[in-house]
Amino acid sequence: MYIRPFGWKRIALKVLDKYPDGNAWLGTDGWRSHSVDGEWPVSYHGTSMFSAKSIIESNYKAGSRERFGRGIYSTSDINEAAEYSEIFTCEETGKRYKVLLQNRINPKMRKMCSRQESDSNYWLIGIPLDTNRGKEKAIVENAIRPYGILLKEV
Repeated sequence: MYIRPFGWKRIALKVLDKYPDGNAWLGTDGWRSHSVDGEWPVSYHGTSMFSAKSIIESNYKAGSRERFGRGIYSTSDINEAAEYSEIFTCEETGKRYKVLLQNRINPKMRKMCSRQESDSNYWLIGIPLDTNRGKEKAIVENAIRPYGILLKEV
């Protein structure tokens, strides 16, 4: 179930026509209250501002947390993702923020992982250990695509 990012400032990324398989993954049929064919579900990924910039510039890379396997973790629960977000301070204003990436995740390539201590589910894009960088990039681009940056003042 999609949870809107109420209370977060969203900055859209320029992703229209970025991928060779078109834009169906975005669900580009305008405002609506239902999914359309080919649309990927929304997921959130808590991170640092430095890592968010790196992901936007050069894609996700398999992380060091491997609780359910090696790969990229995200969740449909914005509050759970926020727990993994690092607070940063804006140099211009001195204000402190959390940062999340808002993604679309390919339902055919994700693995559902559940934590017993909470109701939250994680989605894992598995990346085998011996995967070279080129293959990893291909897996990632076909599995999880950031399309927004979310900021929340704390």
